[in-house]
Amino acid sequence: MAMGILLIFSVSVLVFGLLYMMPGNPVDMVVDRKVSAEKKEEIAHEMGYDRPMAEQYLDWAKGILLEQDFGTSTRYKVPVWELMKERIPRSLNLCGWALFLEILIALPIGLLCAIKKDSLFDRLTVNFTLVLTAVPAFWMAALLILVFSVWLGILPISGYKGMEYYVLPVFSLVASSIAGTIRLTKAEVLEVLNERYVTTAYAKGLSSRAVMWKHVLRNALIIVTVQVFMSIPWLISGAVVTEKIFGIPGMGNLLLNSIIVQDFPVVQGVLLIIAILTVICNLLSDLVIGILDPRIRISMDGGRGE
Repeated sequence: MAMGILLIFSVSVLVFGLLYMMPGNPVDMVVDRKVSAEKKEEIAHEMGYDRPMAEQYLDWAKGILLEQDFGTSTRYKVPVWELMKERIPRSLNLCGWALFLEILIALPIGLLCAIKKDSLFDRLTVNFTLVLTAVPAFWMAALLILVFSVWLGILPISGYKGMEYYVLPVFSLVASSIAGTIRLTKAEVLEVLNERYVTTAYAKGLSSRAVMWKHVLRNALIIVTVQVFMSIPWLISGAVVTEKIFGIPGMGNLLLNSIIVQDFPVVQGVLLIIAILTVICNLLSDLVIGILDPRIRISMDGGRGE
């Protein structure tokens, strides 16, 4: 928990400093170039840009912690939180379904590839995952639109009015992340199958199903669980392009548009939310791993369970 808080603090400092890492003066990003230097100084004073950077950061962080005040968008002239709170559920809905399908598809396929190692199914799956890894997310999204929306006409191209609008974006995200999970599941299952305790379990007369469920999967899923939880931030970052292509007004779309128009208060808020989600995913993965393997939970508790 302490490391997570430290990480969020470090990222918040970096995110806040983005405004000052850009060339020029922050005021130049919000006013017309023809504005006089005196007027710019007046605007800088009103916006607080003439104060020390540390003081500005403390006010910004205090506003977020106490009032959910991420600042005001320079483009839309409304609070940043008002823009984000409408879009967070849409992005979580998109990434949540993508993560669910990734687990539902990748784990059984990875398990079968390990059990049927070097079979035709295994070779075809490995080659297919290599192709998926090489295909960019935007290209996959365009291909899905071409096939299912233009040629077949069975799914909408863009929008977010119903679940049918999420089918193509979800499968676009899944296609770009599922390959690594399949290969990792196969590798972990093969490694566990070679352990001595698995051989001992078979020697005791346990059935293949019992050995697979009680010993192999329980231990193989530990590393896979970490991979799945840590793929959530990557799904969110992948959703930046996906949401733009499919016209879903989520956090990714908001981030991309804000970068284009240099709306840095919004960029800072979105990046900070993504960092917080990353830390939460880390904590959740630790909790799930502790459930799957009590030995790890005991070591994380500093041996208090003994």
